[in-house]
Amino acid sequence: MNNLTGILYIVATPIGNLQDITQRALSVLQEVDLIAAEDTRHSGLLLTHYGIKKPFFALHDHNEQQKAHLLVDKLQQGNNIALISDAGTPLISDPGYHLVRQCRQAGIKVVPVPGACAAITALCASGIASDRFCFEGFLPAKTKARCDKLQNLVEEDRTLIFYESTHRILDTLADVEQVLGGERYVVLAREITKTWETIRGDSVANLRQWLQEDANRTKGEMVLIIEGKPKQEEEEINLQAIKALKLLTEELPLKKASAIVAELYGYKKNALYQYGLEHFN
Repeated sequence: MNNLTGILYIVATPIGNLQDITQRALSVLQEVDLIAAEDTRHSGLLLTHYGIKKPFFALHDHNEQQKAHLLVDKLQQGNNIALISDAGTPLISDPGYHLVRQCRQAGIKVVPVPGACAAITALCASGIASDRFCFEGFLPAKTKARCDKLQNLVEEDRTLIFYESTHRILDTLADVEQVLGGERYVVLAREITKTWETIRGDSVANLRQWLQEDANRTKGEMVLIIEGKPKQEEEEINLQAIKALKLLTEELPLKKASAIVAELYGYKKNALYQYGLEHFN
């Protein structure tokens, strides 16, 4: 790993089970000159487990913007550095963004070393659509701000992924029920890859009740997967309404014709208008 300029490696670490680390990650951690860690004491346990002894540099939310340039200086001097977080893939609701951005601006090579990520691990086991999703990280801690955030997501039809803390999960589910409705399907993935791993799916209302039955169910690291807003089924339009719409569009704009047919046959104007756009030239 000898270069004129060092390399910043973004190294994913286990989210619970220590065996969930790649051979490549271990090789990089053994060979770099320095490891930048969110919590050096926590990460020290992982490295001790694998017999890796390297100097640490503490990089966390409270000092990253002020300290990132020090790591950039070390990289420019030829040191190779691995960035790790407490668990999972760095930068996913964890520090590192400012460092990576400064490295790229300085022309320093940034190499990702992929591995565990709680959000993706939970999603793939949730049974909720995974072809389109958005990761929202942690919801706000205060009820009003949390409800406002959820209100902004009411029309989102993609699967929603959140991280949540043990002492806020019940309040969060109560707000989800209030804003998105008690029947919205959700999956709670708790303590993923650990001894007490639990993946539970149900309506928001039922899941909240299930958690309230046993305080132990609200403990641990949590990922909340929420099904996107269900798509409305297309309204079937009968042949008479279609014929009337077709005749009227020969004399009137489609928008006006759609309004008339909607009034006569009891359909929604938007459904008729969309049908006309798709089927009439």
